[in-house]
Amino acid sequence: MDIPADIAATLVNPQAYADHRLHDAYRWLRANNPLGIARPEGFDRFWVVTKHADILSVSRQNELFHNADRPTTLTMKAIEERTRRITGQPNLVRSLVQMDAPDHPKYRALTQSWFMPVNLGKFEQRVRAIARGAVERMMAHDGRCDFVADVALGYPLHVIMEILGVPEKDEPRMLKLTQELFGAQDPDTARIRDALSPEQFAAMIQMVIDDFGAYFGQITADRRANPRDDLATVIANAKINGEYMPEHDATSYYMIVATAGHDTTSSSTAGAIWALAEDPEQFAKVKADPELIPGLVDEAIRWMTPVKHFMRSATSDTELGGRNILKRDWLMLCYASGNRDEEVFEEPFKFRCDRKPNKHVAFGYGAHLCLGQYLAKLEMRILFEELLPRLKSIALDGEVKMTQATFVNGPKKLPIRFEVT
Repeated sequence: MDIPADIAATLVNPQAYADHRLHDAYRWLRANNPLGIARPEGFDRFWVVTKHADILSVSRQNELFHNADRPTTLTMKAIEERTRRITGQPNLVRSLVQMDAPDHPKYRALTQSWFMPVNLGKFEQRVRAIARGAVERMMAHDGRCDFVADVALGYPLHVIMEILGVPEKDEPRMLKLTQELFGAQDPDTARIRDALSPEQFAAMIQMVIDDFGAYFGQITADRRANPRDDLATVIANAKINGEYMPEHDATSYYMIVATAGHDTTSSSTAGAIWALAEDPEQFAKVKADPELIPGLVDEAIRWMTPVKHFMRSATSDTELGGRNILKRDWLMLCYASGNRDEEVFEEPFKFRCDRKPNKHVAFGYGAHLCLGQYLAKLEMRILFEELLPRLKSIALDGEVKMTQATFVNGPKKLPIRFEVT
């Protein structure tokens, strides 16, 4: 049942997530050991779930496979031990991602209506205005830019911060904290760049969370005194069982909206431009038929799969994919592998903006399906509706670089050259 040691090492190596090695490992696993055990040094052993069908099976059985009992993201043993000493829990934050029933459905219901298409429609004009501003700034670069730095980072950040209610002047702070949280393994974004012990790494993440807590604590106090029509007011005034959310839960709620609400969308948006810059045929196809833009969006999300994994833990002995899973076993749901599964996707390694059906699992599945999926698709659709008619051609203009991170990653440098119509 064990997977080869070199492949197990790849799965925990942040550098492998920045190049082809990750997908090489996934491809081998799907073909040879689609549900095997990894025993990398410094980690508890875990099952590696690489097939689309098995990921769906785990994701729909929320009573059998819990989020909160063990770390929800891949975590070294030493970091988990330190986290449990600090919080009494396996995770430093307690957002929707780290909850199970009965808390999860209660907390999700607090904001779910905000993220539904019927409510997001009222933001569409404002999102389009933000998109047009981003396109105009790109056009001002005279045919060459770093699409990540100049467009993909700032645009979804501005959208989610406006919906959340964070002032524009504080957006750089939110971006920096997000990069320090999700990019903590990347030498370009880590708060401390030297090689860190697990203890130091956990302490660094705790500092970032404390900074988020200090900032959003002030937001909470303001919104309780001066409610507005924004998401921060909903979170600040939300009550669970008749009481305000505990402070740590509220901070975690703000964090999941403020970070996941833009970082993943940035990666998928940049991924679409990267793919179009490499494939003039796809660029010409979507240019000629704007009705393909929603398909382009879904394909970019599949192609990039910014959230590479979540972990689950079994609550009792069970069977999955012909394997006997024991109570307390830890499972790694490899979404980026599921989204390249040859049994589900025709030509999975080809970017196709007209792919139908596109049953990707980049947003997860089941009760934990991404709350912000409709907002992400709305933002990307509107940006491409505004940008693509302005472009005559697009091509890479240097080396593309990916972030080094095992949890959330995507392009961090995407130099392109473009001609304007």
